[in-house]
Amino acid sequence: MDFQNTREYAQQLDAKDKLAKYRDEFHFPHVNGKQVIYFTGNSLGLQPKRTKAYVDEIMDDWAKLAVEGHFYADKPWWDYHERFAAPLSKVVGSLPSEVTVMNTLTVNLHLMMVTFYNPTAKRFKIICEEKAFPSDQYMIQSQVKFHGLEPEDTIVEIKRRPGEHNIRLEDVLEKINEVGDELALVLMGGVNYYTGQVFDMKTITEAGQDAGAYVGWDLAHAAGNIKLELHDWNVDFAAWCSYKYMNSGPGNASGAFIHEMHHNDMDLNRFAGWWGQNKERRFLMEPKFDPIRGASGWQVSCLPVLSLAPYLASVEMFDEVGMPALIAKRDHITAYLEFILHEIDKEINGNFEVITPSNPSERASQISVFLHGEGRSLFDYLMKNGVITDWREPNVIRLAPVPLYCSFEDMYEFGQVLKQGILSHKK
Repeated sequence: MDFQNTREYAQQLDAKDKLAKYRDEFHFPHVNGKQVIYFTGNSLGLQPKRTKAYVDEIMDDWAKLAVEGHFYADKPWWDYHERFAAPLSKVVGSLPSEVTVMNTLTVNLHLMMVTFYNPTAKRFKIICEEKAFPSDQYMIQSQVKFHGLEPEDTIVEIKRRPGEHNIRLEDVLEKINEVGDELALVLMGGVNYYTGQVFDMKTITEAGQDAGAYVGWDLAHAAGNIKLELHDWNVDFAAWCSYKYMNSGPGNASGAFIHEMHHNDMDLNRFAGWWGQNKERRFLMEPKFDPIRGASGWQVSCLPVLSLAPYLASVEMFDEVGMPALIAKRDHITAYLEFILHEIDKEINGNFEVITPSNPSERASQISVFLHGEGRSLFDYLMKNGVITDWREPNVIRLAPVPLYCSFEDMYEFGQVLKQGILSHKK
């Protein structure tokens, strides 16, 4: 594609953008009296303006109905989560019965491990990727110790080859084959948080299951960001947070997926709670657990509807837009951002190194850049000049051009601020 590094060209792209109107659906912070360029939707998405009405609705129902809000609110609280099933199934590529919303991400991964990690003397190893998000590393380590095993003997990390930033698919498949009948679980991030690399989940899932293991995915950086087909890929389980690309608010509720092939297997371990109990008999207070047949059967506690309300506001926006339209703009705006970075690098005779794959099928709404020769002071300059981005040691900035609220003119303007920041530090 023949891009141009001019404001006029960026504005022309925005004029043709069918999603441009959604930018006005979000609240933006301001720096120096000016709306920021926001690149950290991969950490915390912006607040949709419609969110407040969803929260206020519950507050009003609580005030007017108190406990009766569980049944007589306009959106009754006792089945509030069921409103997520249809729209979320389109986001993650599942059946509505295969998804639910509950808890937070790491809690859900722990609950999934109860079901899908039951090591034996022979089959006990877990494959994950090198430099997974620390919470996943801690979670897996603690699960392994809980089962009386040693992490160094149990956890197998897929390494990057020397001098490379991304993990090769063939190395994942080779490691699965190497571990063989000792493999109990493959648990990886669908999109690596550091580099933005998208893994071939379909191929890895098939390989792991062919080896006799369960396969699960942490989709924190994938849900609402990339095309997912969890049902068709036969993924055993997955979980994701809702506050990154799905804009539900800080630390908010998590989504979970359990494939329908497991819904009727009552021999699977799970930590039970009464909100996972057969909905039609829940209030009979019977002593024996009879789980809902579906992902909701893994719920434990009653619903935190004040947390779910912002997520529902965002999920309904995703349903309006549709993932195909989001992905089309994501690919276009991410490619334009990469172009801008290379143009600025040439203009200043710099030394940028993009560590995110350039192939659109292997990346999502993120560009991670090594700023060789630059330090933390450049990041501070960007922040003080209205570019909200993310710094990772030693000198990487992560840029997430989220298609719902980032504009092509943002990409151009960022390039100008970046150039001025680097030149000012060279004086």
